[in-house]
Amino acid sequence: MADQLPGVEGAIPFGRLHARRLREMYRSAGWPCQDGIEIELLAAGLLERVRSPLGHETLRVTDAGIARIADSLSSNRAVLTAHEALVERVAREMTRAGRIAWRGLALRARLAGANEGDPPRWCIAKPDVFSIRNTSVEAYARPVVHEIKVRRADLLSDLRKPDKRAAYLDLGGECWYVLGCDARGRPIARPEEIPAECGVLVAQDGQLVVARAAVHRPQARLPFGVWMALAKAQPMAGFDDDAQALLVEDDWHSADSEGELKNK
Repeated sequence: MADQLPGVEGAIPFGRLHARRLREMYRSAGWPCQDGIEIELLAAGLLERVRSPLGHETLRVTDAGIARIADSLSSNRAVLTAHEALVERVAREMTRAGRIAWRGLALRARLAGANEGDPPRWCIAKPDVFSIRNTSVEAYARPVVHEIKVRRADLLSDLRKPDKRAAYLDLGGECWYVLGCDARGRPIARPEEIPAECGVLVAQDGQLVVARAAVHRPQARLPFGVWMALAKAQPMAGFDDDAQALLVEDDWHSADSEGELKNK
């Protein structure tokens, strides 16, 4: 739920546009925009008008506005941390399932033409988690995209971008939305709010719960450009790294034993 602007009759919600305008005004010379956002910030006492000796009027962020900027920055950092933690968790679950997972990739995806008969369009998609099976057979790769959302406002904004979702579906045989919970422990959305072609996972009570399975779309092969991007990127460390380290250690022990036998 949006915060409320203080001192304004009717309790106007303090949203992202208000926070962004405050930050822009703090960094700028203070020239007024004379729009509705500015009027609300002035009425709330977060901005104030300053008149120069020459009669020019500029705007200045008040102490209350500075405190509001600090609060919004702190809130953004908290959300980013929660998002990063859930991305890490999903990627690690993929590796535990025997898959190879990447975070923060930028992959070229193909979209349908804007109108029927138009040539395909291309865009850069950035899924939170992209994973494939740990296999050398290309047809068995079965790519999967996971998009993580921890705030309802971010989710609703994302759902209003069909091209972004289409890009994920082009890249992955399955596309999942992973939903966090609000301050009361409730999922930020219901499964029916997510498009039917996407699966829904809910991070709740320390578990990732399948609220709705994703529709699997068979893919003959991954595009060459995607393979190149995967080859250049660093995947998530696998769950068997410790076991591999033990194997290396055992190899050294074996070599030492053989050396001792030879010396004898």
